[in-house]
Amino acid sequence: MMAGAMTAGNGTNGNNGAHGHGPLLVRPGKRQPVVPNGVLGILIFVFAEVMFFSGLISAFVIVRASSTMGWPPPGQPRLPAEQTAINTACLLLSGVLLFVAWKVFARDARRARLPFLLSILLGLAFVSLQGVEWMAMLAQGLTLTSSTHGAFFYTIVGSHGLHALGALGALGWAFGRLSAGRLDRTSFLTASIFWYFVVLLWPFLYARVYF
Repeated sequence: MMAGAMTAGNGTNGNNGAHGHGPLLVRPGKRQPVVPNGVLGILIFVFAEVMFFSGLISAFVIVRASSTMGWPPPGQPRLPAEQTAINTACLLLSGVLLFVAWKVFARDARRARLPFLLSILLGLAFVSLQGVEWMAMLAQGLTLTSSTHGAFFYTIVGSHGLHALGALGALGWAFGRLSAGRLDRTSFLTASIFWYFVVLLWPFLYARVYF
């Protein structure tokens, strides 16, 4: 009987060995990130750029407040705040249209092309009008080296202009993919965040630098 029991036990062990070498390992499925990598990357970039512009504006406010000759300095032109209001309106409307395109995109990607394109065109209008403004300022003697007024103006507004061009490039890329039917929500959102940063930053720069 002991021999039979040993035989039965060996048979049981043999069956366990045949079916596997220990407990089954269940491989977990691939976890989706809470925030897509593209969105996280652009958010980190935006945070860094907010710090950059905060430093520029802080330095400008300190220098302007400590000026004993008034602002702008003697012999330097005043900035065209009234004309720049038109540029500002174009930029803000561009942001609104991009938001409309995002809402439409969730329902029908093809219908999102028109507000998306109009948003890009208004963004280009903003950059173009800023370029015209710069040419007028240069003609009036305001240069990067003419005064601290000119140095801060071209550094702050020029930095924003470079970001606007970069963001428009991202929107142009996204619009190309949208037209081809290959734009996904993450790519749309990533490009949009970059543009919203440009749009929302400008009113603060406009209020501080031009008035």
